[in-house]
Formats: sequence, structure tokens, C-alpha cells
Amino acid sequence: MNAQAKTPKRINQSDIQPRRMDFEFDPSIPRYWFDNDQFKSMLLTALSCTFPEGERFFVRSVRYFQKSIQDPMLREEVKGFIGQEAHHGNEHDAFNAFMESKGVPTHKVDAYVKQGLKFMAKWLSPERQLAKTCALEHFTAMLAEMILENPEFIEGMDQRMVPLWLWHAIEESEHKSVAFDVYREQVDSYWVRSSEMAFTTVEFIGFTIYHYIQLRQEMDDPTDWKSVRGGLNWLLGKPGWLRKLGKSYLAYYKRDFHPSKRDSEHLRKRALIRLADMLGKPELVA
Repeated sequence: MNAQAKTPKRINQSDIQPRRMDFEFDPSIPRYWFDNDQFKSMLLTALSCTFPEGERFFVRSVRYFQKSIQDPMLREEVKGFIGQEAHHGNEHDAFNAFMESKGVPTHKVDAYVKQGLKFMAKWLSPERQLAKTCALEHFTAMLAEMILENPEFIEGMDQRMVPLWLWHAIEESEHKSVAFDVYREQVDSYWVRSSEMAFTTVEFIGFTIYHYIQLRQEMDDPTDWKSVRGGLNWLLGKPGWLRKLGKSYLAYYKRDFHPSKRDSEHLRKRALIRLADMLGKPELVA
């Protein structure tokens, strides 16, 4: 995978600055690009299918309150959040199109997610939509920082794919507090926040499984049940990456929870150095 990393002018006065990457995906990258394993590759592809419409939902939920934000720095951080999420959606659109060219029906999941988010926008209040964004941002931050803290998580991934996931993880960690801070200033209901996390947890697990099944149903090779068993052990057994997130997940339900309580700046700096080295773009670290 190639990327022409561009260093844009600062779009706000905060440390949250979008990085436009313009990733290109080499046609020789195999369909099963993660450890030559169908479960790992399709699981992350299923997540990627939810990102473009999901990121746009996040942006809309925050924008609803944008003009009412009182904190000047938070207003600047929101600009950075919106810029980063917009680029995430675009890059994963490109990745999903690449996987479609490999015979993976990513369009089917994308359409399903789009309809589901339309339903939520119609029936959930703006406060609930922002609370759902906070919950999902906590999930993405947990997964992102797991990747940043444990580079071995992506061992076996085709090296041409690593920059996409590393870049996304860095920026999710960077802006992990923004939606939460908007919620805290504009809504600040513990009940809405905690109950929405409970609802969203069920949805996140259920729909991730369903989207994986959606991808496998229309593909031209049979499900590799050995890969599925190994993948479930990878997530829940040994090393059990998801199981290790339990403490971080439960912390969200504390009344005094805040994403910034976990300082991950050193992890982001280390990952940025690696990303810059992989792409030959030292300006990423500047």
C-alpha cells in the first residue's frame, strides 16, 4: 500500500490536526491480508465497512451542539475531530472498495449501516445520539490504544496494510475525549451516558458478528471454521485481546470517568515514528 501523506495547514488552534493520507492499495495484496487468515481479515474488514457511515454519524451528532459550545479550546478541538473523522471515512471507503474488488461484498454492510443510522437519527434524541457517539468513540479508542500499546496485535498483517490501521489508531487516540467533552458540557446526564453505553455494547457485539456473517455469505469460498475457532481464541482465549479490554470498558460506567485519565501520548508518538518510517514521511512526526 502506498500513501501520499500531505501536511495541511493547521485548521484549528488545538493539537488535533487531520492528516490527509490518500492511501493506495496494491492489487497484489491478498484477500486475506491479515496473517493469511480469513477470520482476522474479514473481522477487521467488517469493522471497516461500518466506519464511513459511522464516522459521519459521529460528526453529525457533535455538529448539532457545535454552535452552543462555550469552551473556546473545545470548539477548536471539535474542528480537528470533524476533520480527522472525515478523512477516516474517506480512507475506509477506499479500503472497502479495494476489498470489494477482491470479491468481498462490502457494499452490503455499508448499505445496512447507512439504513440503521438513518433509523437512529429519526428515533433517538440529539442527546442520545451524542451519547451513542461517546460510547462508540470509547470502543474505538480502546481498540486503537490496544494496537498502539501492543504492536504484536497486528503481527502477520500484510505490511502494506499496516499504515492504514496504525494511522487510524493514532488519530482515534488523539481525539478520544472530544465527543465526551461536548457531551459533558452540553448534556451531562450520567443516566443517558451509562444506559446508552449498555445499549450500544449489545449493538456493537451483535452487529459486528452479523456484518462478519454478511461478508462471508456471499463470498466464493466456504467459511474456514478452523480459522473461526482460532480467531475466537485470539479474541477471548489466549492471548484474548478483547478479554483484556474489560477493565477499560467498565471504567466508562464510573461517574468520574474521563477518556484523558489514560495518558496515551507516548504511545501515539511511538506509533507516529513507526508510521513516518514506513511511509518515508518524516513530516508526520513534526
